[in-house]
Amino acid sequence: MAPDAHFEHPRLAPIYDALDPDRSDLLPYLALAEELGARSVLDIGCGTGVLALQLAARGTAVMGLDPAGGSLAVARAKPGADAVRWVHGDASALAALDPPVAVDLAVMTGNAAQAVTDDDAWATTLRAAHDALRPGGHLVLETRDPSARAWEGWTEAATRRTEHLPGVGAVETWVQVTRLALPLVASTTSFVFASDGAVLESHSLLRFRSREEVTRDLAHAGLDVVDVRDAPDRPGLELVVLSGRWPGAAAAAPPRTTGR
Repeated sequence: MAPDAHFEHPRLAPIYDALDPDRSDLLPYLALAEELGARSVLDIGCGTGVLALQLAARGTAVMGLDPAGGSLAVARAKPGADAVRWVHGDASALAALDPPVAVDLAVMTGNAAQAVTDDDAWATTLRAAHDALRPGGHLVLETRDPSARAWEGWTEAATRRTEHLPGVGAVETWVQVTRLALPLVASTTSFVFASDGAVLESHSLLRFRSREEVTRDLAHAGLDVVDVRDAPDRPGLELVVLSGRWPGAAAAAPPRTTGR
C-alpha cells in the first residue's frame, strides 16, 4: 500500500509537524515505556520520528520503521536522529534485518494501526510485531473506537483552518469523508498554499476495528491483551490496547482471506 501523500509528497511531508505541533498524544507512550522498564523500542509507523527521538533522548535504543520515505527523510534531518535506527518499509521488512530485531516494546501510534486495512497485511503486521518482541515484551497500539463514529466530524465545515508556517506562509487545510463503507472510511485532506495558490490533496483509507476484533487478531498473532486504556487526548474516542508476548507463545497463522 502506497503511503498517503501527506507523508510522502516533498511539499507536504516537511510541514506535517508544523501543522500538528501539539503531540501530547505521545505522552502516554513515553510514560508506558517507563512503566514497563523498556530499554529498547520498535516504533512501527514512526512517521517524522517525534516519538522515536523523544525515546532516544531518554537513552532508549530505538528503531523507527515507516513505509513513507518522505517522512523518514524529515526524521533523519532532525537533531539527535543519529541515535535512532531508521528502516524504510512496512512490518514485513523486519524479517530481513540482521541482526534480528528483539525489543522490549513495540508501538503503533496515531493512525499506524488503522492505516493497515488489508486483512492479510494486518495479520502479517501483528505477527511481525510479535516476532520482534523479546519474551515478556509488549505491543501497544491505538485505534479509534468505531462506536464513537469519529468520521462524522470529518467535514470541511468542522475541520477547515489556516496555519501560518515559517518559511512557507499560510496553508489552509480541511478534511472530508469521501467514502463510507464500514469498517473502511476514506477521506481526503486538502492543502491550499497561499504563496502560489497550489492545491494538493492527500487521500487516506482507515479501518475501524472493534475491541473484540483487535483482541481476536492479537490472539492469532500470539499476543494476549493485558489492558485496554482510554486515550487521554481523545477520551471516549480511542482504544489504547496493550498486549504481551509471553515465553513460549507463538503466532498462529490465521486462514488467508481475500483482504479488503
